[in-house]
Amino acid sequence: MHSPIVQTIYKAVKLIPRGKVATYSQVAALAGNCNLRRFVGYALHENPEPGVIPCHRVVNAKGFCSGSFVFGGPSVQEEKLEAEGVVFTDGHVDMKKFCINEDDFERIRIDLITLQ
Repeated sequence: MHSPIVQTIYKAVKLIPRGKVATYSQVAALAGNCNLRRFVGYALHENPEPGVIPCHRVVNAKGFCSGSFVFGGPSVQEEKLEAEGVVFTDGHVDMKKFCINEDDFERIRIDLITLQ
């Protein structure tokens, strides 16, 4: 069983809309502590349900993919995002267009509260 914070991270990531991304810091803030961005990366690396928890929708603050083997290779995360309509410019996500905005963040935050 995962800790409550890890469960909250997974719930938050499930709520990131298709065709959008969130940063590690945003997910950490949704989980209750914006300083846990590295912990978010660790939790997503341990994703117990890759087909259910869309961790490919989490990128770094500059919009770069993880480049990790977690997705099956360095280009798989980018391919999954492109399949959802996310556009990359110079190797990173166009964050102004595809990162969750304040309204998305608030909607996710409220949904997390109701899921508790």
